[in-house]
Amino acid sequence: MGWRTVVVNSRAKLELKNNYLVIRGETVTRVFLDEISILMIENTGSAVTVSLLEALWSRKIAVIFCDKRRFPGAQLIPYYNSHDCSSKVQSQIKWPKYIKDLVWSEIIKEKIRNQANLLYANKLDREGDLLTTYIEEVEVPDVTNREGHAAKVYFNALFGSAFSRSDNSFINAALNYGYGIILSTLTREIVANGYLTQLGLFHHSVFNEFNFGSDLMEPYRPLVDSIVINLEVKDDFTHDDKMEILKVLNMKVKIDTITLTVLNSISYYVRSVFEAIENEDASFLRFYRYEF
Repeated sequence: MGWRTVVVNSRAKLELKNNYLVIRGETVTRVFLDEISILMIENTGSAVTVSLLEALWSRKIAVIFCDKRRFPGAQLIPYYNSHDCSSKVQSQIKWPKYIKDLVWSEIIKEKIRNQANLLYANKLDREGDLLTTYIEEVEVPDVTNREGHAAKVYFNALFGSAFSRSDNSFINAALNYGYGIILSTLTREIVANGYLTQLGLFHHSVFNEFNFGSDLMEPYRPLVDSIVINLEVKDDFTHDDKMEILKVLNMKVKIDTITLTVLNSISYYVRSVFEAIENEDASFLRFYRYEF
């Protein structure tokens, strides 16, 4: 797997030449394809050749296309990314509800745990303690909505009592950008393992093609939040802000005793989710650890 995140933010032509991504803009830039993990095309005036797209999807490189506001709007997803995807999709359709509910509950607990740890790191101990109690109160499959209660306490503690996730604000623009990057990376891993992104554990909106990714991304949200709280709030969400948020993929975390980047940890984590569900045993789950 590659490690580079390539962002094209000005008008350019992107093409393939000798296993290199060639970006022809004001200057010519070449990047070896095997080094690339994510390609983000921000400028809607850019052009991409089909031969390049085929080379990108065959290497399981996440390709994200941005809208005119330069926010992630679409993603290139191949039809076939696993030799046994038909078998895996059949299995996914038949996953028992009880194991999906159990895995979802463990994911929610881990999300709240990471939120609490970020609060503690910012000396918000009272709110951190409250979230810690919520972890013990999660019932399968979070029937009392501890996730929602934790989110209200958490965001108000981090960003102020007047903050709302529905606001058209700098903070929400930054959060949504970061969450979009994490979602795209998770979606790539889901597809690469031969499963459908539409069929989630908890999320089931008919308008969301990424229900499964929306489920699995929950524990990673606080990593984005930890960057956003340190950004200078201003009128415009700038390119420099985006580049700062993209650093989330290179943050170092641990899974068991292994230290690795967030980008690589997602592969471990996603595979562990599939193992937990297929074996009907939540002990297979492997979550990252990070010192906020």
